[in-house]
Amino acid sequence: MRKLPLLIAAILVLVLAFIPLFRQQNSIRQQEEYPGKDKIIIVYDNKALSGFKSAWGFAALVKFKNYTILFDTGGDGRILLDNMKKLGIDPKSIQYVFLSHIHGDHTDGLWAILRENPNVTVFLPATFPEAFKERVRGFGAKVVEINNPREILKDIYTTGVMFPVGEQALVLKTSKGLVVVTGCSHPGIVKIVERAENITGENAYLVVGGFHLFGAPEREVRAIATSLKKLGVQRVMPCHCTGSRAERVFAEEFGTNYVECGVGKSVSW
Repeated sequence: MRKLPLLIAAILVLVLAFIPLFRQQNSIRQQEEYPGKDKIIIVYDNKALSGFKSAWGFAALVKFKNYTILFDTGGDGRILLDNMKKLGIDPKSIQYVFLSHIHGDHTDGLWAILRENPNVTVFLPATFPEAFKERVRGFGAKVVEINNPREILKDIYTTGVMFPVGEQALVLKTSKGLVVVTGCSHPGIVKIVERAENITGENAYLVVGGFHLFGAPEREVRAIATSLKKLGVQRVMPCHCTGSRAERVFAEEFGTNYVECGVGKSVSW
């Protein structure tokens, strides 16, 4: 009878010894489940998941094909880097920085990024001050000035500079349709999506970023949601300056195709 407890104890020891291995294999499977999957990760926003820092501004990491692009840089470099660290994002993995417009809540985090990784190409509106461009070059980064709509990388476009403010949006040509990433949408979110579709000849599938609708009346927001649907937009992820009222309306209008924004959130296609 003494042999039975000893056998059970031996089995228990073996099971406990193999648990870390099972966990490691499961972790590897989870990492390999979606190898290189295209996605957008929110790294700076007014809202954040638990454990991350929120602040007024916007930044998103775009992983598309073989490209890693930081879209805008938020307003505080320390917060940006801290959020990226918690997400396991190495600043040195960034190949390109795409700045939508000159406002500090979208550009002030750039200098912290350049100190960590100056080996990037920065796409920015040609309307940016010369002093800003020279400061970027001073880190050793390459500056590409944008005026007109064009393809900047394989299947990746800029809308070109739109006014007021002088703002560009990022457009990804995917198998499901266009993914449009906006900073603040000062020119109007509908006009930006229309521009993206005119450039590429394809319909927009997903729109992510600031829609600049805080304070806008509900009727106006519903009309914008309707216009986006008519343009073919199927999914939306309103962030930053969209406003809580507009976010609620978009959630109602798009239902399960509404994606909530916030630091730590991501969207894929």
